This record gives sequence, structure tokens and C-alpha cells, in this order.
Amino acid sequence: MSLPPKDHLSSTTSDSTKQSSTPSFLGSFLQTIKDIFSDKGVLLLLLIAPIIYGFFYPWPYSTEVVNHVPVGIIDNDNSNLTRTIVRYASASPQLDTQLFLNEQQAKEAMWSDEIAGYMVIPSGLEQQVLSGKAANVSVLGNGGYFLLNKNVQMGFLKAVSTVSAGIEVKKNVAQGAYSATAAANTQAVPLVIIPLYNQTEGYGAYVVPAVSILILQQTLLIATAMLIGTWYEQRRHATSIRGWLGRIAALSMFSFIIGCFYYGWTFELHHYPRGQNMLGSLLFLLLFCPTVATLGCVLGLWFRQRERSMQILIFSSLPMFFVSGYPWPADQLPTVLQIIRWFVPTTPGINTSVQLNQMGASISQVSTGFYALAALWVFYFALLMWVRWHDANKALKTVS
Repeated sequence: MSLPPKDHLSSTTSDSTKQSSTPSFLGSFLQTIKDIFSDKGVLLLLLIAPIIYGFFYPWPYSTEVVNHVPVGIIDNDNSNLTRTIVRYASASPQLDTQLFLNEQQAKEAMWSDEIAGYMVIPSGLEQQVLSGKAANVSVLGNGGYFLLNKNVQMGFLKAVSTVSAGIEVKKNVAQGAYSATAAANTQAVPLVIIPLYNQTEGYGAYVVPAVSILILQQTLLIATAMLIGTWYEQRRHATSIRGWLGRIAALSMFSFIIGCFYYGWTFELHHYPRGQNMLGSLLFLLLFCPTVATLGCVLGLWFRQRERSMQILIFSSLPMFFVSGYPWPADQLPTVLQIIRWFVPTTPGINTSVQLNQMGASISQVSTGFYALAALWVFYFALLMWVRWHDANKALKTVS
């Protein structure tokens, strides 16, 4: 922390005394709203940027499911059986197939991003199948693009499995079984996959509801720290406990409205899964937004400069999302990060929000998240009061 210039110390003390003697909860609440609307940078971050994010962030993921992934096939057998496999693969909506003469051509096509993967059918495949020997085909995909790689693997798997099942049925019929019985025996225990909470298995439905909470946090955090930094530069930062509560309530109100906009419009427009626990979601916002705003007040007093909050916090979004436990298993993080991550509101916030709004969990089922957010708010507010007390004592010592 840098020390304030000495020529401002006397005015700081007098301003602090003035601010401490007058502010009430309502007066501080209204003054904060007035300051927000008179500060274009804060208004942009707090109100306009989250709305723009709500419109444009989900847009690239609007198609949800990836289809028609370009793939290659190298058919070294060129038999009736392998031509059937190629035909089934070409009929899959997940794949757009093209034939290659050898594997080297397919590799070069994958390196130049013309295809996302390829299947190699070895020579003698049909002969091995007809003689009852085990036969294999190779499927190779680019693991750097996990969604495309999943489609490549699943598309070829379905094609080969369908042809294999047909061969098995024909063998059983040739041995005297009824065709219906033979078809049923190829899958004695039918496998039916029904995804819960994200039935389209789309990337947008997976990532946007979680990232929306991160957007809500970062815009509120940066805007609050910027506003407190501005007040510090103007020597208007000091106030009473009721004054701080009024400021926190005013700043939280804007993000609460934006959160309702996400839950009520953005998720509905893009048909994301919704468990409809709206009361739980509103209670979550009522706790999450003040927690973030209080942290922003602490950071604003720590940075003491308007621009410093933008310079530091703008780069914290990705690490905060990564350690939240949503995109990566938390128990796989280093021990130090597993401790530090619980000091960030998005750690309990993202999972609690998704469980309430997408999965329809009850409040008691996500009570751990509520307790964690409440504990964070108490911790941040106690820290804020300590900084306030420290600054007041420092000003008094300077005067004496």
C-alpha cells in the first residue's frame, strides 16, 4: 500500500470526520447510486457490460451440438464388409467422410485441419471376420479439440458397432435361430443413455450458466473497486458502518438485477436446462452480490487508485474460473490452491447457482454453498471494518 501525500492529510481528516458524522444507510445508498450514474466507467462495467455479455457470450454456442465433423477413412481391405462400414459412417449425421489412399495423406490432412480424425481399416478384415477371428479397426482423433474428438470416436464407433451387430445376427440365423431372437441376443441388456440436466449434451448449456456467475462477479468486483478507488483519490472514502452497508446495498442492487436478467431471459432464450428453483436462485443472488461487493470495497481501499483495480482484476477471471471446481476437478488441484480457492466467491457461487437453477436442487441440498457465501461476507466485512479502523487511527496519529 502506498501512503497518502502529506499535504492532503489535514483535509483527509476533516473530510473523514465530516463523512463519518453525516452518512446514514439511505443517504449512503442514494449517494452511491448517484455516483454510479455520474461515472461512465463504473456504469459501463456494472450495468452495460453484463447486459452485452448476456446477448453475445452465448451466441457462438447457439448450435449446441457439433455435427458433420470432417473425417477421413483409409480402406485397405476394399471388401463388401468394409464398404458397408464406410457407407454406415457416411450416413452418420456426426461425420462428413472422405476417402484417403493411405494413412500419410490422412495425417497431412489432419495436420492442416482439413479433417478432425480418421479411421484405418486393415487389409484382410473381412476374411478375419468370416473365419471367426478377432478383428480391429483403428480410429485416431485430435485430442486438442475434445468435442470434435468425441464426435469422431462416437461416429465411427456407432458405424462399426452397427455392422458388427448385423454380422452377429446373420451368424445366429445361419445356426438356426429366429431372426428376431438373434437380433435381441446381440444386446441382451439394452444400453439406453439419458443425460440428466443437459439433455442435448451441448457445450453452451454446460458453460454459459457457470460463466455467467463469473461475469457477474468480475464486473461487480472491478466496478466496485474502481468506484472506491475514485472516492479514495477524492478523499471521500471514509464513512460509518451504516454508510458502508448502504454503499454495499446500492452496488449489489445492480448486479442482482443483472442476475435476474440472466436467469429470467438469457437462459430462457437459449433453452438452457432449468430446474425452476427460482426462489432459491433469488436467495442465492441476495447473498452472492453483497459478498462480491464487500470484497470489491476491500480491494478498492487496498488499491487506493481507480485504474489499479482494472489492471489487476482483469487478469483474474480465468484463474478464478479454473479453481472454482467447475471446469476441472477440485481434488486434482494442488493443496495450496484447494485452500485459496475458498476465499473466492465464485468457488461456492458457481456450483450453487448451477445446482439451483439448472438442476432444481432445494436450498437444503445446497446449504453448504450458502454457508460458505455467508462466511465469506462476514470475513470480508470484518476485513473492511478493520481497514476502516486502521485508516481512522492512522489519521488521528498524524494529526496528533
